[in-house]
Amino acid sequence: MPTFQPNRFRGKLIVVEGIDGSGKSTQLSLLSQWLRSQGVAVAFSEWNSSPLVRETTRRGKKKEMFTPTTFSLIHSTDFADRLERYIFPLLKAGAVVCADRYAFTAFARDVVRGVSRRWVRNLYRFSVRPNLAFYFRVPLEVALGRILGGRDAIKYYEAGMDLGLSRDVVESFRLFQGRILEEYEAMADEMGFHVIDATGSIEEQQRQMREIVLRELGDNLRDTVLRTATGEGNGPEATA
Repeated sequence: MPTFQPNRFRGKLIVVEGIDGSGKSTQLSLLSQWLRSQGVAVAFSEWNSSPLVRETTRRGKKKEMFTPTTFSLIHSTDFADRLERYIFPLLKAGAVVCADRYAFTAFARDVVRGVSRRWVRNLYRFSVRPNLAFYFRVPLEVALGRILGGRDAIKYYEAGMDLGLSRDVVESFRLFQGRILEEYEAMADEMGFHVIDATGSIEEQQRQMREIVLRELGDNLRDTVLRTATGEGNGPEATA
């Protein structure tokens, strides 16, 4: 992942990526709970959640004012604020930060919206390289079935309606997510994603995540990262 800066902090960064409906958020939540149960100090961060630009983002979306470039810039501002104010201090303290979406989301969505691939990657060069990046691979129709079956409505930008792909919101959503899926697939090897088959059972996906975490970060989780009082002296184990 040459795009990012190396993580020189004591803490570790684990991120999950995938199209809407891939189940990544559920799996990250389960992984976070497991790490906490093993005595690891865990923090959580999610995409587009900085209070600095939250109101601006809300107003812009409501009035459908964003161009692809302004959308990209406001998301990078949100990301930079969270990185400086939240993620960096936690990594420096030694915590494991679990991030639901990272810069890869911008690499996929912004490019689909027509922003230059080189430009958007350069925009996020200040980011720290994740220690682990999971990509939840799921067929488009499976993901769409999960989303459309559990939503009353799909939002304008969420469906990519600003791109003029279709006047029908569901069809626009389908086309938009399909293009994002193609970007993720193109990035998978380049960015070193650990690919998880998101059509498997929740238990099997979680088992795979834990195995990868233990294989890649096991020594760090035991000896380096910040641990809670209940976890002193005990390293994480691969429990089901």
